[in-house]
Amino acid sequence: MAYDEKLAGRVRKALARYKTVGEIKMFGGLCFTLRGHMCCGVLKDELVIRVAPERYEKSLAKPHVRPMDFTGRPLKGFLFVGPKGLKSDHSLKDWIDLGLRYVRALPARHR
Repeated sequence: MAYDEKLAGRVRKALARYKTVGEIKMFGGLCFTLRGHMCCGVLKDELVIRVAPERYEKSLAKPHVRPMDFTGRPLKGFLFVGPKGLKSDHSLKDWIDLGLRYVRALPARHR
C-alpha cells in the first residue's frame, strides 16, 4: 500500500467544499492540488502539507511533524504530519487549512 486510503478519504472529505481540487498519484502517494498547486497529500500513513516559508519553522516545531524528506533530502516548504497528529478531524482540517491558505495566495497555474 503506497498510501493510507482511509486518510485519503478523510482528506477528500475535508476538501469537498472546493470544486477545483484535483488528485494526482505522485511519489508513490496521492497529491491534492488546488488551482494547479500542490496543497497536501498522503504518503503511506502520513499527511504531506505545503506551508508558506514564513510558517515553516513554527509548523515544524509542532508535535508529530517532521520535514518532508522521503528522498533523504528535506524538501523546503513541505512537512510530514504523522498519524498521531491527525487523530481528530479537527486537527486534520487545521493542517489542511494551513496548506490551503498558502496555495490560495499563489497565482493560479494554467496547464
